[in-house]
Amino acid sequence: MRRHKEEEESHNKERWLVSYADFITLLFAFFVVMYSVSSVNEGKYKVLSKTLEGAFNTVQRTTKPIQVGEFSPLSEDDNASDQQIQPIDTIPRGSDGQINDRTKGMRALADKFSAEFSGLITDGLVSVNENKDWVEVSLSNKILFKSGDIEPDAGAFPILEQIAAILKPQDNALLIEGFTDNIPIRTRAHPSNWELSSARSAAVVRLLAEEGLDPSKMAAIGYGQFQPVARNDTPEGRSRNRRIVLVISKDPNVRATLRN
Repeated sequence: MRRHKEEEESHNKERWLVSYADFITLLFAFFVVMYSVSSVNEGKYKVLSKTLEGAFNTVQRTTKPIQVGEFSPLSEDDNASDQQIQPIDTIPRGSDGQINDRTKGMRALADKFSAEFSGLITDGLVSVNENKDWVEVSLSNKILFKSGDIEPDAGAFPILEQIAAILKPQDNALLIEGFTDNIPIRTRAHPSNWELSSARSAAVVRLLAEEGLDPSKMAAIGYGQFQPVARNDTPEGRSRNRRIVLVISKDPNVRATLRN
């Protein structure tokens, strides 16, 4: 009888091990969850966040539907000649003042980009060129995308927000052009560099539209590896060829810009 009692007491003393093992298991699961949360791709998380925000807050963000076609319908009280935006080539020759103003505006726009991105220009990651018809802002993929990825990296969002802030007050047409180097990608999602460059330019267009730019004045274009600015037989040359180029036209009509 005494022996049975001793065995029962010994068994009761070791029951704390069960609770301790449960505690260790829960603690392990907690740290696994915390590690998983800390490993989320910040760029993709922000894209998802902005997409959901746009879906639930559409009414608050804008009361105007996205325009389809070149001109929006006019009310009976509106003067059609005042409301329609004409391409530069169709403005009457007597409107030289308007043409000169838009030309000066392109110069001022180039100066804004040069001042805003002076640090990145010094580092060779951004370049700004302009003439009387357009401003060209070239962005290295180093500051926008990780290798083989089509979602902008977390560091790209402040840059795109700065670009949107500069362009939001303007009515210029905007072409977003994607370029790659000549190394084939051949993944299931992107069988060639055509798809990769097009997907990247489309991602930039989408994010700029979410920042408030007019979607009807933007176009996404992919050139793949076929418009290089440097040789593809060196790492430096391939790095220069992997880029996104914003072409800001003096003409407000995006389709007219594509035909020029």
